[in-house]
Amino acid sequence: MLDKLNLIKQRFDEINDLIIQPEVIADQKRYVKLTKEYKELKELMTERKKYIELTQNIEEAHELLEGGDDQEMIEMAKIQLSEAEEELPKLEEKIRMMLIPKDPEDEKNAVVEVRAGTGGDEASIFAGDIFKMLSRYCEHRGWKVDIVDFNEGTNGGFKEIQFEVSGDEVYGSLKYEAGVHRVQRVPQTETQGRVHTSAASVMVFPEAEEFDIEIDPKDVRIDYFCSSGPGGQSVNTTYSAVRLTHEPTGLVAQCQDQKSQHKNKEKAFKVLRSRLYDLELAKKQAEDAEKRGSMVRTGDRSEKIRTYNYPQGRVTDHRINLSVYDLSGVMDGDIQKFIDELKLVENTEKLKSFSDLL
Repeated sequence: MLDKLNLIKQRFDEINDLIIQPEVIADQKRYVKLTKEYKELKELMTERKKYIELTQNIEEAHELLEGGDDQEMIEMAKIQLSEAEEELPKLEEKIRMMLIPKDPEDEKNAVVEVRAGTGGDEASIFAGDIFKMLSRYCEHRGWKVDIVDFNEGTNGGFKEIQFEVSGDEVYGSLKYEAGVHRVQRVPQTETQGRVHTSAASVMVFPEAEEFDIEIDPKDVRIDYFCSSGPGGQSVNTTYSAVRLTHEPTGLVAQCQDQKSQHKNKEKAFKVLRSRLYDLELAKKQAEDAEKRGSMVRTGDRSEKIRTYNYPQGRVTDHRINLSVYDLSGVMDGDIQKFIDELKLVENTEKLKSFSDLL
């Protein structure tokens, strides 16, 4: 393992020199990529230092035990050896996980869309609940949520809502929320107390930078319209809302959240760029998941990933068969336990795939 870490240190030292070179700083795309790699490798260098210290402690303890005659020093050496030998396997496992090649998209911000599925008004209400759950989770993480576009349901909630999330490693966590969320509960409109099943779908895109995707303006049709509220009625008389249609792919992005037409256009282009980028990413994710036989397919939007059972107060994630009996906490944004377990499963799969490199 030390040989592998020493090779990585050579790369770390190389990047350390590169990121202060004027020609690298001038190349924004390369500079951003290198600074991200530097940050990741710096964490590994910290663990490398710990690894060297532990292995040296073990070596020194063995030397003292083999050639020492001071009883007090021998007892100290035994304690040192015991502690180091207990700590070393844990550190090695941590380093193995850190050596798994990271998905470069994970550090990006994200664009999230929540859409009501089957279930009429109840589905719209549930889509609103999912939006609140994700918003609360983002709030707990210290991330910023910025609404892009929405279409409210007739009895509350949303037929669809789209929002941007910015912060540290946003996409790397929120991508696990992509898929179909299902709810089983008695709707507010139900008079006979029957439990209904409704659904809402969540789509999560990594936010694409301008240098990730170039859009030819000639390929985009731009329409301006008045912002609308519940039921589709116009809520203002200025054409501030913007709809973009990418004609080669048919993808549509729109924004009506800002009063400024210019700001709405800017945000809509950001969403369109992310949608186009996601098309390319989805193909790659599907290929990677197929190669690994992955249980966690973050790109599959038709997959039923989680059920929220209100009568039993239970939330079940079907990808990993994990159930928790804290529905109110989950709906208040406490979904980290699901994300952590999904990450663990995916990293374990990756570790098997990359074991020959470690």
